[in-house]
Amino acid sequence: MKAIVIEETGSPDVLRLQEVPTPTPGPGQVLVKTHVAGINFADTAQRKGTYPLPLQLPVTPGFEVGGTVTELGPDVSTARVGDRVAVFLAAPGGYAEYLVADAATLIPVPDHLSFEQAVALLVQGLTAYFLLQQAAPMQPGQRVLVHAAAGGVGSLAVQLAKLLGAGQVIATASTPTKLDLTRRLGADVAINYSDADWPAQVLAATNGQGVDTVLDSVSGTVGDQSLAVLAPFGRWVSYGAPSTSGTQIGAEQVMQMIFRNQSFVGFALYGITPERIQQALQVMFAYVGEGKLQVIVDQTFPLADAAVAHRAIEERRTTGKVLLVA
Repeated sequence: MKAIVIEETGSPDVLRLQEVPTPTPGPGQVLVKTHVAGINFADTAQRKGTYPLPLQLPVTPGFEVGGTVTELGPDVSTARVGDRVAVFLAAPGGYAEYLVADAATLIPVPDHLSFEQAVALLVQGLTAYFLLQQAAPMQPGQRVLVHAAAGGVGSLAVQLAKLLGAGQVIATASTPTKLDLTRRLGADVAINYSDADWPAQVLAATNGQGVDTVLDSVSGTVGDQSLAVLAPFGRWVSYGAPSTSGTQIGAEQVMQMIFRNQSFVGFALYGITPERIQQALQVMFAYVGEGKLQVIVDQTFPLADAAVAHRAIEERRTTGKVLLVA
């Protein structure tokens, strides 16, 4: 079979298509034919060697796949050949034509969902869901600021916030086209975070009150400025953090958070139980089926063009989910 293999960290060019043995499912496992594999910012960071959890090289990257069960290992009774499934992998291996997965971890994909939609709701959909349900549990009527709101997580977070009863959703993005997308997805206000006065625009949109929740995957200067628009008792949630400059929280910001009863919260999917993941996905699958949640799949690339896809993501030339087609 063909798979993308990383033998050294570095630029997108280290993503190389190779011929490798097709794996054989063991006891309790199944073989899945990949139709689409998802790409996330974590993949790009691991490829560069900058992610907190580095890859053990050589490796095939990728943590999420949608495909069809083609072979059962011994002692498998919960899956059948031909099942449409999504797989949220505990270890990388998704950028490949086939992969082995534990039968117990398979996520059935309902007929009303495409593989593309299902995979977009794995890492990024689950992140958006748990940001609003756990990291900063949203109460009806609250104001939510979503940075990078045209991205895979952001585009879903805008919609989920509205579905959960947000009083006002403010979206930020970096181009007029992306801002238009956030408005179509339901954002009440769309602001370009490249504008030097974007915090003033947020405060004006909230009549000077600020927002109850900031969902921040941008970090850097934009992240630092988010504290200026946070209301008393508000939560500033940082996740993903692709900015290389990082977020700097100094003594002045800490004092502000103390006296305004504000919180800084970090979030990652690590530690969320499989049971809760399954429950969250069923909710989002139903939203899609009911026409309440739109999954944005911006671009698909052939498996061989994984390097091109990584480059497009890192240069912020994409919106929504980006997928590889095996």
